[in-house]
Amino acid sequence: MPAPERIPARRMTYADTPDVPAAPGDPTGPPAPASPGVPAPPGPSAAADVELLAHGELTVRGQVREASNAVLFCTVAHQGREADCVYKPVAGERPLWDFPDGTLAQREVAAYELSEATGWGLVPPTVLRDGPYGEGMVQLWIEADPGANLLALTEDEEAGEGWKAVGPAQVGDGGTALLVHADSPALRRLAVLDAVINNGDRKGGHLLPAPDGRLYAIDHGVTFNVEDKLRTLLWGWAGEELPAEAVEVLAGLGGALAPGTPLATRLAELLTAAEVDALRARVEVLRRTRRHPEPSGQWPAIPWPPV
Repeated sequence: MPAPERIPARRMTYADTPDVPAAPGDPTGPPAPASPGVPAPPGPSAAADVELLAHGELTVRGQVREASNAVLFCTVAHQGREADCVYKPVAGERPLWDFPDGTLAQREVAAYELSEATGWGLVPPTVLRDGPYGEGMVQLWIEADPGANLLALTEDEEAGEGWKAVGPAQVGDGGTALLVHADSPALRRLAVLDAVINNGDRKGGHLLPAPDGRLYAIDHGVTFNVEDKLRTLLWGWAGEELPAEAVEVLAGLGGALAPGTPLATRLAELLTAAEVDALRARVEVLRRTRRHPEPSGQWPAIPWPPV
């Protein structure tokens, strides 16, 4: 096994006819790590994308078969603009024992709102709206750069330059290898955002490095639980001091989440009062400790499957 061996991105397949469930009842050679840059915060185009997603006509083109919930690939058209997008109807959500039924779409939108509040623009434009199969989440489709390397396996005992170690992982021959992720500013920002939103499912396939150098993250339905649910592949910075930029952003979030602010009012439409209070508490803990969180030991630290 080459060291490091790139972990391939999640492959998606599409069906011609959507199948929406009923309502809830060998790369070769050692690749270099991708280094998504630190682009400027999104400008007016994000607002234009939200307008398109919220008011455009949705046309279903296919279905992502690998997803655990119904995920429909669509086009959306409005006032001469057209774009690809993902539509996740609430009716296609599978019930989870630790989340209220029919709330995953709202959590996806709440994650987008938090991402925008940080100014980092890590989550693609996302809205909650009616669609062909009822209310659901609609999100701008991001075409990932297939040559970007954010996760890898290596036979070395330590992560090499440009990588951060996550931990040992089993490989196909019954052995073990070291799982590493890229040491990039954008990925580190995402680790902070995941800690804020309490992401219980940060898998490798949810990381979308775009051809323009931006990093996007998707699939945020399992977030904002009042209990500690952080499960992620981005543990490389666990216990380390937060960058000064992250501390500053967290201070801004603390004010933006105060009761009665536009952000708090919007989140109250998407989450429960207890979940918003828990969100504020997580932000304050991060501000006080100024460190990346570490696995609690009370909950599996790595999602399954990891990619």
